[in-house]
Amino acid sequence: MTLSPSSATGLVGRDNFPHRHLLGIANLAPHEIRFLLDEAEQWASLNRAGSRKHDDRLAGLTQMNAFFEASTRTLLSFEVAGKRLGADVVNMHAAQSSVKKGETLIDTAVTLNAMRADVMVIRHMSSGAVQLIADKVDCPVLNAGDGRHEHPTQALLDALTIRRRKGSFEGLIVTICGDILHSRVARSNMLCLTALGAQVRVCAPPTLMPPAVERYRVTPFHDFEAALDGADVVMMLRIQNERMEGGFIPSAREFNRLYGLTPERLKRAKADAIVMHPGPMNRGVEIMSSVADDDERSTITEQVEMGVAVRMACLDILTRAARGVPGWA
Repeated sequence: MTLSPSSATGLVGRDNFPHRHLLGIANLAPHEIRFLLDEAEQWASLNRAGSRKHDDRLAGLTQMNAFFEASTRTLLSFEVAGKRLGADVVNMHAAQSSVKKGETLIDTAVTLNAMRADVMVIRHMSSGAVQLIADKVDCPVLNAGDGRHEHPTQALLDALTIRRRKGSFEGLIVTICGDILHSRVARSNMLCLTALGAQVRVCAPPTLMPPAVERYRVTPFHDFEAALDGADVVMMLRIQNERMEGGFIPSAREFNRLYGLTPERLKRAKADAIVMHPGPMNRGVEIMSSVADDDERSTITEQVEMGVAVRMACLDILTRAARGVPGWA
């Protein structure tokens, strides 16, 4: 099955997306983000139509998922995406990595490159590690999350979910609440949503708010109720204990008392506001189950669904040059 090219930009072929890799949102122009969303929208529609194997456009290509950090949703999503496109998908888990035996990241990158994968998906606990690997390999690289830096496909799937629910981004008020300081999801979403025209508020305790966060063109809040007033989208983030050293919050109970999303607090947002969470959720800490499981307002399972579509689009686009697609080679 052949998908029609996006016409939203008026550009042709590689001019729509001139990048070899997808390492972050920061270096993408708004029209490039919209192009990725338009391409993903087509896959989302086909996935919902029940066609689980659409074509074999990546047949004969090897997709290597090298995850140096534990993951469930992201790894499975990339694996499903690659297989639906016909790729040969190989997963490398952190526990199996030679890095555990003392090998340097550069040596690992050289080793991975010698295996001649056609596209690599990299997740790493250190910021900048994916860029380092991308500089050492001969194939396109997708960043599946690196330290506190970025998680671009998560921001894209969140944006796609919002656009499908709200239609556009202009004038939307998006409140992101939780561990902003340690969250690569927050960083990528701030960059993505402001580029698309949304008004982004970020809310966290002072200890979990990045310094000079205003440079991302967002408005910081420490009062959750105030941050929720009139919001169209409420995105909750978990406390990332694995990235913390020292006491950033008194306790999970205290965080929930001040920053947990309850049905009562949600009333401060717009009546049709949607609730998002990138997962995994800490129920009873940053979000109550009654909110997370609200069929009308919660988009949490829809985000997972859109993740497959976004990753199919990214894998397709980044391998077009290698496949000799006209206008991309």
